Order: sequence, then C-alpha cells, then structure tokens
Amino acid sequence: MGWIEFTIAFAVFFLSHSLPVRSPLWPMLDRMLGRRGFTIAYSLLSLGVLTWLIVAAGRAPYVPLWNWAPWQSHLALILMAVACVILAMALGRPNPFSFGGMRNEAFDPQRPGIVRLTRHPLLLALALWSLAHLIANGDVAHVLLFGVFAAFAAFGGRLVERRKRRGLGQNWEQRIAEVRHQPIRRVFSAKHRNDTFRILGAGFLFVGLLWLHPYVIGVSPIP
Repeated sequence: MGWIEFTIAFAVFFLSHSLPVRSPLWPMLDRMLGRRGFTIAYSLLSLGVLTWLIVAAGRAPYVPLWNWAPWQSHLALILMAVACVILAMALGRPNPFSFGGMRNEAFDPQRPGIVRLTRHPLLLALALWSLAHLIANGDVAHVLLFGVFAAFAAFGGRLVERRKRRGLGQNWEQRIAEVRHQPIRRVFSAKHRNDTFRILGAGFLFVGLLWLHPYVIGVSPIP
C-alpha cells in the first residue's frame, strides 16, 4: 500500500501543477477567484500536495541504496540554510527572467539583487533543497522523489526562459548583459535595511522548518 500511495501522491502532484495553468482552466479560475485569490489558493494546494507527497515517500517500503552517516545531516542543514537565504532574497522581488517575480516592470538591471547571481533563484533554492534531502536520505522512494525535483530545478530554467524570452523580445539579451556587468555587491539592493530584514526572515524560516519537521514529516533533521 505504501508504494500505491506514493504513486498516487506523485500523480496528484503533477496534475495539480499542470491542469490549473492550462487553457481554458486558467482563465476560468482567474475569473472566479481573482489573481490574488488564485495565487493564494494555488499556493496552499501546492504546499498541501507537496507535504502529502513527502509523507507518502516516508511511508513507502524502505529500500536502502547507501548507508547513513552523521556528516550527511550536517551538510543537508548547511544546504538548507543557504536555500532559505536565497528564497528570502528572491520572494516578492521583480525578476523578468524567471517565475515567481512580482512587479517585474519595476526591475532595475542596475540593482538586480539575487538575479545577479542566478536568473532563477527559486529553482536554485529548489535544487539545494532537493540535494540536501537526497544526501540525508538514501532509500529508493526519497531518491526518486528528490531526484525528480533536482532534475526539474536543473533543466526547468530552459523551459521558463523560452516563455519569458518571447515576452521580452529583443530586450532579453540587452537586459541580461546589463545584469552581468553589475558588480557582485549589487546582490544587495540599495535598501540595505530591507535586505537585513530578509536575512533575518531566512533565519526564522530555517528555525521554523527545523521545529516543524518532526511534527509534519515525523523525523528530526538534527543529528
């Protein structure tokens, strides 16, 4: 039954991320819920299905691929801390090159923020999250789960950029060149206070995930 639940959870996860954004379902949901309502409902749905999928992976029969060692948990915690910082620096900020950006028309190539390091910060955070959990879990179910997420994070940027490139047209290469010519210090915006709050938020997020992990997933991430 464990494998059946895992397979069903995987199927529901992919359906929940493909059907709502396909025509004509997208315009209908947008009219019914409004843009903000759709975003909130879709985010809650995605989080709920993702939690179920992770829990289902833990319920699947344990088939080990490699032995666990304490260093794996320590490395996973470091990767998760970095992922939380990247997530905090990216959420709610303009990013015309990838998904998840807000107010993209206000994007300033002279102050690109985290986009100076990567055009796809959310995918990078997803990759680090996937890699952290791949390292800490060495069984078939978790390797399948986090391996799929890692593969999407590695290759999903190309799919996103195809769509974004069509929207920006000739401005695509010009904007990318402007961002690349900015010094690394431009990762932090002129509003240093705002970045400080974001770093603090990343710390709270990291601690919160550590605290919730045993209750939601059933396993403590602290070795």
